[in-house]
Amino acid sequence: MSLFDWFADRRKLNSIGQKQPEREIAEGLWTKCESCGVLTYTKDLGANQMVCPDCGHHVRIFSDDRVRQLIDRGTWQPLNEHLRPSDPLHFHDRKAYRDRINEYQSKTQLNDAVQTGLGEIDDRPVALGVMDFRFMGGSMGSVVGEKLTRLIERGTQERCAVVIVCASGGARMQEGMLSLMQMAKISGALQRHREARLLYIPVLTHPTTGGVTASFAMLGDVILAEPNATIGFAGRRVIEQTLRQKLPDNFQTAEDLQQHGFVDAIVPRPQLKATLAQLIRLHAPTLTSSHTRPTSQASVLSTSPSPVVNP
Repeated sequence: MSLFDWFADRRKLNSIGQKQPEREIAEGLWTKCESCGVLTYTKDLGANQMVCPDCGHHVRIFSDDRVRQLIDRGTWQPLNEHLRPSDPLHFHDRKAYRDRINEYQSKTQLNDAVQTGLGEIDDRPVALGVMDFRFMGGSMGSVVGEKLTRLIERGTQERCAVVIVCASGGARMQEGMLSLMQMAKISGALQRHREARLLYIPVLTHPTTGGVTASFAMLGDVILAEPNATIGFAGRRVIEQTLRQKLPDNFQTAEDLQQHGFVDAIVPRPQLKATLAQLIRLHAPTLTSSHTRPTSQASVLSTSPSPVVNP
């Protein structure tokens, strides 16, 4: 036995020579940063909106957390929660699409990959959509497209700003062309919103790729992004194999896109709510003061349903 081992054994003994029981650390009490490896007290990490206080790494969070962080307490009113995806193509790969839907609905307690609703950000009315990467990688299917379109139309009707927090792998292949059609449908709603001289702000988080990037994620009046978020259309390997060139290490990062003019500002998560509130406040002179929040669920669901979703 080495001298170090002897001292280690001595430390384990109490005053009467008996071994002390080892102290157990409660699971989830500490969180190890994926980037720098520093351990942070989980409650402190949560108080900092899941941003590492040592290196600034943004831990991935999901739609419920986003709503709590951005929307004033007591003002959130969900829209179109009843919409559920169907299986119009009867798609089957390793598993039936319908079974995949049921699996993710059970895991996430969500009907699909986006939550939408009306609320307030620092007392300013806003129509907010938050994509959730847990549900099939935040893929854009017919329900995601329908909910975001209805959200934008409601924002236009209420004459309030629209904010969409993007996190997606792109269009949902299990719905084929029906998924790709959502790009045009959402973009059309945004154009009508813009013609009404109303504000739209997309927030690009890690990752935002594929058809989402090719449509509503890049159509904002002001485009915000979180630090080091991956943002792009095709994947890095696909581009490298196509071009037969090695891409820079920072390719498809938020910082690279800002440098090339695709992103207006990179905003750390703890500053996001204040930044959105300031932008909405600056745009307020063009907004009407007659904003009225819905008084019943019936008024929220007044828009006609899509033929490819199940009410």
